[in-house]
Amino acid sequence: MKTKRKIGEHKIIEIIQQNLTLPDMPVPFGDDISAINIDENTVAVLKTDMLVAKTDVPKQMSLYQASRKAIVMNVSDFASKGVQPLAALVALGLPREFTQKGVKEIACGLDDGAREYGTYVVGGDTNEASDFIVSVSLFGTANKSTLMLRNGAKTGDILAVTGFFGKPSAGLQMLTDKNFKMEGSIEEILLNSVFLPKARLAEGLALGRSGMVSAAIDSSDGLAWSLHEIARSSKVGFLLDSIPIAAEVAEFAQLNNVDANNLTLYGGEEYEIIATVKPEGWNIAKRAVEEVGGQLLQIGKATDKSGVFLDVDGQKQTIEARGWEHFKSQI
Repeated sequence: MKTKRKIGEHKIIEIIQQNLTLPDMPVPFGDDISAINIDENTVAVLKTDMLVAKTDVPKQMSLYQASRKAIVMNVSDFASKGVQPLAALVALGLPREFTQKGVKEIACGLDDGAREYGTYVVGGDTNEASDFIVSVSLFGTANKSTLMLRNGAKTGDILAVTGFFGKPSAGLQMLTDKNFKMEGSIEEILLNSVFLPKARLAEGLALGRSGMVSAAIDSSDGLAWSLHEIARSSKVGFLLDSIPIAAEVAEFAQLNNVDANNLTLYGGEEYEIIATVKPEGWNIAKRAVEEVGGQLLQIGKATDKSGVFLDVDGQKQTIEARGWEHFKSQI
């Protein structure tokens, strides 16, 4: 008998989907967000994501930081679709021993996270639980023609990301294993990527407005896994000409004798946007992101050959379809 530990989060979702009665949906089931039609052109956009202390929160993370992160990880999914969140509902599971001070810290984290991205927490639910749980649901509206889904990439499209990768993976290694070390400002940057993550909402909205993005996804499950998800949904492959390794990660890897590529490709807990851009619209999309203070980095192209590969001096290396997955991965 297979347990949830063996089958993993993605298989669990597949089983649930197969046993649901679904309406006509403008966004395919399993994309970063869900949506239902309001009228011919407008959709209501919905997203929910849960943070559980045991599996999602390093012991060094404060209640404030964990609560803020619960907002950020939901906003990141809206960002990848080019949607501004309008309101959030929050369901809290709290152990009986929680203090008033702890509850206030949670509330401040939720409010600061919401206000940082121009939205509000407008209600929710609380219940007693054996672990600290924060479940956030976001709501927004969008024109269905401007949504950036996972399934639109075409052969020849430019593959791009909104930032460099690997910092949360390196930071988590320092938090969970004292043998890993870093010093000074780089240590602070790596740890803050874990404790105070950022969603790329301004960049996502700019990409959506540009009209030049054919597909997009939030990268929180890891760069490699997310690339495979777009490839599968769009029925294309990807050939990367570079891996977007953060400079701080390169230094961490060298000091600790670990593989920077693995930290960058397979770590997860990042909230960048991975997008495919129409070749004729590259300059438009890049300029749109730069105008809001962001960056758009070209890392490869979509191909007609299935799979995700890295070009190393003319030789193709396979990028595996793995990353963070609940019921399989561990903090």
